[in-house]
Formats: sequence, structure tokens, C-alpha cells
Amino acid sequence: MTLNAVIIEDELPNLENLLGLLRDWCPDVRVVASAGTVATGIEAIQKHSPALVFLDIQLQEGTGFDVLKAFDTADFEVIFITAYDQYGIQAIKFAALDYLLKPVDIPELQTAVGKAQDRIGARQKNEQLEHLIRMIRVPGNDQPRLALPTLQETRYVRVEEIIRCEASDNYTRFYLKQEAPVVVAKTLKEYVGLLKDYDFHRVHQSHLVNFRYVKSLLREDGGVLLLEDGTKVPVSRQHMEAVKQVLNRLP
Repeated sequence: MTLNAVIIEDELPNLENLLGLLRDWCPDVRVVASAGTVATGIEAIQKHSPALVFLDIQLQEGTGFDVLKAFDTADFEVIFITAYDQYGIQAIKFAALDYLLKPVDIPELQTAVGKAQDRIGARQKNEQLEHLIRMIRVPGNDQPRLALPTLQETRYVRVEEIIRCEASDNYTRFYLKQEAPVVVAKTLKEYVGLLKDYDFHRVHQSHLVNFRYVKSLLREDGGVLLLEDGTKVPVSRQHMEAVKQVLNRLP
């Protein structure tokens, strides 16, 4: 299946590199246009109605998010590409979308294109991309919804509803305030940095806890957190001092 694509990238060397990679390694992708600004990027998408957009996050006169804001619905797939591993990445991760870091890795590019082909072939609505668009249209949301992709669906959960996260090999189990646990095929490490600004702290190799639900620190088994739902979570020796400091700062 051939995918018509638009590339929005404001640096010529990066544009030429991506064109070469697509030509050599992704023969099913046909680039129909490229653009280097927010305005020309919007125009290119409107004119060519591509199935796939390669979108640089940071542009000289704006961001790739400014391009997305121009569209009410996402009837195209997006592969984000950025030279910065922080700029805009949190919003993308909250929506459970993939992104590529420059310089682009060939296997990662092929994987991202393959995922896009699968969704387009199945005519699946990209709810995760539309979730991202909703988030960037309402900046400064203190309690955004986190997209949790499971085998059956993608759940959108308010961060404040997450009590704790528990690692299980390469999976993470989310324990929620009023719903059944949700299992996601990502490691706990993926969420440690993502949730650190929302009072979540790693207390053990296998446990990430929302400290808004901590009731007390028990002096048993070397240290255990008692949560408001009655759950007991072990605190490892290496995290104990940090846990105490956080608890002392709580209002």
C-alpha cells in the first residue's frame, strides 16, 4: 500500500536526509510535498490530503503543534520527528504516540511507518492523535488525561485518578481510584519521568506511587507506605530517604 506523505521540516539537511531514508528504506512512502513553516505546512496538508505527515516539533516560527491546531479532526497519521528529547515530548507521551529523535534511526523509522500503514489499512480513527490535539488546544491543564493503550482499547484516564503503578516485567499495571486496574505493554520507567510533576514518586524498583493517596509510612518490613485504599506498598532502602523528604514537604 503506497502512502502519500507530506514532510514539514525547516532545516534543509534534515529534509534531504529524511527524503533519502524514505527512498531507500520505506519504498511504500511517496512524498508529495514538503514545507518549512507552520503556514506552508498547513497549506500542504490541505492541498494534498496526505495519509501520512512527518512533522518536526520545533519550527523556526512556531511548532508542529501549531500545524495540528489548524485541523478539527485528524484524518491523517503523524510521525513526529525532533532533535530535542524534551521539547513537546511530554504531550506526545501523554497521548501514547510515537516519535523519532534526530538523527533518525532506520529501524525505528520503518517501525513507525509500519504502524501507520497498519492503522490506515484498518481504517482506524487515530484517537490518540486527536487526544493530543485536544490537549494542546487547552494549554496549562494541571490534570490532563493519560492515554493507556491496551490490547483491546486505549483508555484515557485522569492523572488524579491514578493511585499507583506497579511493574511486571515489561508491563505496567495502573491501579485507579474507581475502576479496575489497566495493564499497559510498557515498562514502569516510561512513566516515572512522565508523572514526576504530578506528585508521583518511585518508592521501589517495582512501584510508582501518587503521594496524594499516601496515608502513612509504617515501620514494618523496613518501611511500607499505607495508601488511602488500604494498599501497602514496600519502600526500598535506596528510596527511603527521598520518600521521607517528600512526605515532610506534603501539606
